Amino acid sequence: MSVSRISHPKDRFYTGQKIKAVVKTSCDCDGRISLSHKELLGTWEENALKFPAGQAVTGIVRSIEKYGIFVELSPNLAGLAEYREGLEAGDWVSVYIKSVIPQKMKVKLVIIDKAEREKPDFTYEYYYTSGRLCRWRYSPEVSPKVVETVFQNTKSNWIP
Repeated sequence: MSVSRISHPKDRFYTGQKIKAVVKTSCDCDGRISLSHKELLGTWEENALKFPAGQAVTGIVRSIEKYGIFVELSPNLAGLAEYREGLEAGDWVSVYIKSVIPQKMKVKLVIIDKAEREKPDFTYEYYYTSGRLCRWRYSPEVSPKVVETVFQNTKSNWIP
């Protein structure tokens, strides 16, 4: 659904919502198809361009770990902030973007304050809207870590 980890599909979609998806695999044997959404939401670099260092923005807490808090800035981009008491997954927070590091695919954040709980925005900016995807690379070329999707070589993989 996205590169950011979410706890449940309802955190990303609502019933009856119209979205775009790409067919990842199609199995004629049992009639199943596998769809994906994240490849249409842009690469790490495309998303990071919207969030330059020095800017304050609002994001949603996606997970809380001992070493920090992951805040989703867009469906395909999350950053890490230092741990802070009183927050839980699903909370909206104001964050300051301390740095953006393409080589490590990291966005370092500072939590400013808990924000008013907003209704999630279920509209998406699609970077790919038609055609066929054979391979999609999320990670920047300058990053040694490769995150990519290679699609089956079939007639599927079309974005309707």
